[in-house]
Amino acid sequence: MSTTYKKTAAQIYNHTQWIKECSPIRLKNNFKDKLEKSGFTIITFSEHSFENQGYTCFWLLAESHLAIHTFPEENKTYIELSSCNAEKLEIFKSL
Repeated sequence: MSTTYKKTAAQIYNHTQWIKECSPIRLKNNFKDKLEKSGFTIITFSEHSFENQGYTCFWLLAESHLAIHTFPEENKTYIELSSCNAEKLEIFKSL
């Protein structure tokens, strides 16, 4: 028995934005909730708080990843979501 696979071109869709929230707890809770509501599959989560200032966290998704980097000295946070699923990315952006 053989299996036939449909060939499709690889696609990655990206969303980036700057926000004013810098609280690690609020960022972690808010973006985990957005990922779940968007239908993304979370594989793992990792985070690091820097000694002097700043916070970075990362969700590894079945569909790619979401990374967050805070810059509290400037009261801003950078968000970057990459996904191979355009529909889930659009839902995430609408939340």
